[in-house]
Formats: sequence, structure tokens, C-alpha cells
Amino acid sequence: MDTLTEVVLPGKVEPEGLELRERPLPAPGPRQVVIAMEATGVSFAEQQMRRGKYYDQPPFPFVPGYDLVGTVLATGAGVGRELAGRRVAALTKTGSWASHVLLDAEDVVEVPDGLGAAEAETAVVNGITAWQMLHRKARVRAGQTILVHGANGGVGSLLVQLAAQAGVRVIGTASARHHETLRRLGVLPIDYRTEDVPARVRELAPEGVDAVFDHVGGASVVASWRLLARGGTLVAYGSAATRDDEGSKQLPVLKILARVLLWNSLPNGRAAYFFNVWAGRSFAKNRFRARLRTDLTQVFAALKDGTITAQVAARLPLNRVAEAMRLAESGTVAGKVVLTP
Repeated sequence: MDTLTEVVLPGKVEPEGLELRERPLPAPGPRQVVIAMEATGVSFAEQQMRRGKYYDQPPFPFVPGYDLVGTVLATGAGVGRELAGRRVAALTKTGSWASHVLLDAEDVVEVPDGLGAAEAETAVVNGITAWQMLHRKARVRAGQTILVHGANGGVGSLLVQLAAQAGVRVIGTASARHHETLRRLGVLPIDYRTEDVPARVRELAPEGVDAVFDHVGGASVVASWRLLARGGTLVAYGSAATRDDEGSKQLPVLKILARVLLWNSLPNGRAAYFFNVWAGRSFAKNRFRARLRTDLTQVFAALKDGTITAQVAARLPLNRVAEAMRLAESGTVAGKVVLTP
């Protein structure tokens, strides 16, 4: 095989405007690997990118794809031969919507035997995000109570399971169609469309919650802050509420960051963060890679032993990427829409 197929985002387009392109398959350079993609996913980041709304996306045109799972097809000089033929995962931000991807060998993490590619894919960016927000930012402890917005989503569905594993009581917002699934996971569900979320949370946790995980942004972040108990932590990690808004792609994030700075200056014992999975990579790459490998290994172990369950909403091939994007954006699915070669 001497060519690869990739999906190109040419500009601000509807899903049908995504383009398929073939180009020569690159050879790996020193300390690089070529990965034959087995599964990649449609995350919220790509939904923002096609609108030009992701805060640090590259200029158009580019190949989207935030993460992938695949098999190492070829290795460059300086890479151990034992890696060839191994199934690995990688966090890429862009470039994974392709049949083959060229990466630095140090950026891949081996996937344990026995995990399917699609199942492992659901736990790469979503699992890392959930794990690090829960354990590195909020530092949850058994017996605490947390609120998870979008508890049925790709990140949310893993977050609630990891929290349950840690002995944490979980309140989760989702539309009514997902409530039975959430109850089976031990979550106390709230319908954000029909219920007064702050009032209902106060009923369930009169003293406030110990942590809130908010991907919505906008006014939701303010409401989330007000629901914290003393000593509680707010972790904001997105701006879904502004996905379809026109204007600056940086402004929604800058507003959240400004609020985080303000709230952390207040003497009330509470803390706020804006979580960025890429934080630290630009100035401490080796430390970033070590932390990523450690945390993703923990997530894969939980997935393999059944502590958490993969939520694969649908599997579609790359040439049906427009359909996959529409499905992911519909708000009707639980878990992650996965793309295959």
C-alpha cells in the first residue's frame, strides 16, 4: 500500500462539505511510526472546528481528528522493533481522520490486549479528560457529591463511571431519554430541558456539591460556581452553549478564564479551573507525555476489567464522515460516534 485516504476540512462548511483526499503514504523518519488507523472519533472539538469556533484550531484546510487507535505499520530509526504490529492509541488534536497517520513514537500509548479498537477509542481523549479532571483537578474523594453536566456524553459517560469507581455520589444532567441508562450507572439524573437544575441540585445536596464538571460554558458556568459547597471545585472544560454563535472563537473561552481568575481570588475556600488536556505540552513535553501515558493506562485498565464500559454510539467508515458528524451533532446519542477505515 503506497497511498492513504484522509478527510479534509476545507473551511467553514456543512458536514457534506468535508472532502476525501488520497495522497502518498509517508515513510517514518527517525523516532517516528506510521499507524494504520482502526478507529478514530467525532468529538465536540471537530463540531466546533467545522464552524471555525475551536479556540486554537489550525488554519483551513486541515485534516481533523482529535485521537485514534490503530496498529503500528512501520517504524523509523531509533524505535524499538517490538512496537511494530502493536495496537496503540494517540492524542493528536488534528490529523486522525485518515487511514494512516504519521506520529512521533513517544506520543503513542500501547493498548492492552483484549480491548477492541472502537472501545479503546472511546477512552482516549474522553477518558484522559475525565480522569484528569476528576483526579488531578477536582481530586475527588469517596463520600463526596459531584454534578456532571452532559452525563450521557462522551466525556460525561466516562466521568460518571470513574466517579462511581471512586465511591463518589453523582448527580448528572441529561435529556429524559438517557435517564434510565444513567440510573443503572448509579447517577441521580436531572432533565436540563424541563427541570430547574440549580433548584433540583439544592434539593439533592442542600449544602452544595463538592465538584461541578461543566462543558456548557456561558451562563451555566456561573450557575455551576454558585452550586459549590465550601471547599468545592468547579472544572469548566468547554463552551458548548456558544457552538453555533457567530464571532470570535477565543472570546467564550477568554470569558471563562476571566471568571476563573476572579473566583480564585475570592476568600471563600472554593476553586475554579478551565481544563485543557494539552496544558503543559509546549514547555514540558516529556512530563506531559509521561502523565498522559500514566493516566491513559489507568483508564484502559478500568475499561479492560469492566469497571467502566465503553459507550460506542455508532461506527461508520471514513467515507460516511458527513453522516457521522450529523449524528454526533444531533444530541440524540449516548457515547461516542466512531469512524473506521
